[in-house]
Amino acid sequence: MGWKETAEPVLTRMPSVARPEGHVPFRRKIGWTAGILVLYFFLTNVTLFGLDLSQQQDLFGQFRSILAGAQGSILQLGIGPIVTASIVLQLLGGADLLGLDTDDPRDQVLYQGLQKLLVVVMIFLTGIPMVFFGGFLPPNTAVAGSLGIGTTGVQTLILAQIAVGGILILFMDEIVSKWGVGSGVGLFIIAGVSQAMVGGFFGWQGLTGNAGFVPTWIGVVTGRVELGQILTPTGLEALFLGRGQLLALITTVLIFAVVVYAESVRVEIPLSHARVKGARGRFPVKLIYASVLPMILVRALQANIQFAGRIMSGQWAAMPAWLGEYNADGQVIGGLFYYLAPIQARSDWMWFLGLTSQDPVNIMIRVAVDLTFMLIGGAIFAVFWVETTGMGPEATAQQIQNSGMQIPGFRRNPQVIEKVMERYIPQVTVIGGALVGLLAVLANMLGTIGGVSGTGLLLTVSITYKLYEEIAEEQLMEMHPMMRQMFGD
Repeated sequence: MGWKETAEPVLTRMPSVARPEGHVPFRRKIGWTAGILVLYFFLTNVTLFGLDLSQQQDLFGQFRSILAGAQGSILQLGIGPIVTASIVLQLLGGADLLGLDTDDPRDQVLYQGLQKLLVVVMIFLTGIPMVFFGGFLPPNTAVAGSLGIGTTGVQTLILAQIAVGGILILFMDEIVSKWGVGSGVGLFIIAGVSQAMVGGFFGWQGLTGNAGFVPTWIGVVTGRVELGQILTPTGLEALFLGRGQLLALITTVLIFAVVVYAESVRVEIPLSHARVKGARGRFPVKLIYASVLPMILVRALQANIQFAGRIMSGQWAAMPAWLGEYNADGQVIGGLFYYLAPIQARSDWMWFLGLTSQDPVNIMIRVAVDLTFMLIGGAIFAVFWVETTGMGPEATAQQIQNSGMQIPGFRRNPQVIEKVMERYIPQVTVIGGALVGLLAVLANMLGTIGGVSGTGLLLTVSITYKLYEEIAEEQLMEMHPMMRQMFGD
């Protein structure tokens, strides 16, 4: 008896959101999406009961913009468990260790059940060390005394709340995927990054050093904010790197422009309908064919590596210096975990401006490791993503065949269409994955408005662009129901 037969009774009984039986009207999809978005923002403001807010530490730090969620809230883990479970499944599926055929309805149910089970496992594997080890989510001793359950009891209560939040975000993602527009994971990333971006542009703190870009420049124009002598080194630094934030603005605009341009670059394969004369179309193979979602997997893998390092440093008093060194703020400053940490901001590498005291050689090694990790990891996960989500040459050829379309000048045969697709999809997938990795590293190095990571902004722009395309497609299908019948509901 194989593992599928053994695990089937458990995996097929995993709770799931029911799929709609028929077509879901566009307005209802928008309603479900908006409702889940409001619920997400509400849950990020629900503080964990029993947590000592004055002593907590954000273990994920700069990874917050990618993993969504909010520090100290019931959504403490964000989409981390979902993404980590996806990494495990991508690696197992890529190595063909699961033996699941995603075209088989039975195997699809097993795959989805296995994914949910892995998410639950990852919730506890991430939450237990975060709560019980290292003091990252310390219990409030006053609450422990008033409830009479002791420190361990309060920690268990905090873990239970985190688990509930992790399971809630899992089903919220599933609701958006089945009843809404786009994916919940993408929606939550957009929500978190957009919130930080709005604060970065318009945040008002009385024109202090934390004021947003627009209030600061209103203060500069009215003379209430001084940037110093502009034509001096100090003035230029204040203009571009300090309160002026011009470099962050340039990087933000550049990321928007590059991502929108990259999304529009595509190879269009002409199609014609086999039965409807004159009905023609095109199948676009975009430069970023696998989308930017595989980049979430790469960054999440780096986040988990750093998470392991922080836990080890908190529990292993005599941790060897070659493995990792941490300062009083919990930031890695040396050892293997330093070189494996991604560049998150200008202060991580601009030694020539005095923003960091690290040795230039160490910084260059760290940049090279981060760049290599993102280029190779982006390409590999993009390939895995395409193969496991039905976007590969074989699956695409079958979809075109089922829609009644064919490539003009070629026989109407799935194998023939597949050979044509193999000329483009594998190469474009690798190039696009590596390109997104390169853009993510460069964006992180230069910084953005609002303090969000460059990778987070990159993901947000691309996901928003795709969401816009999906909404436009939904509206088109709503206006022309015959198109929905032709290409599948």
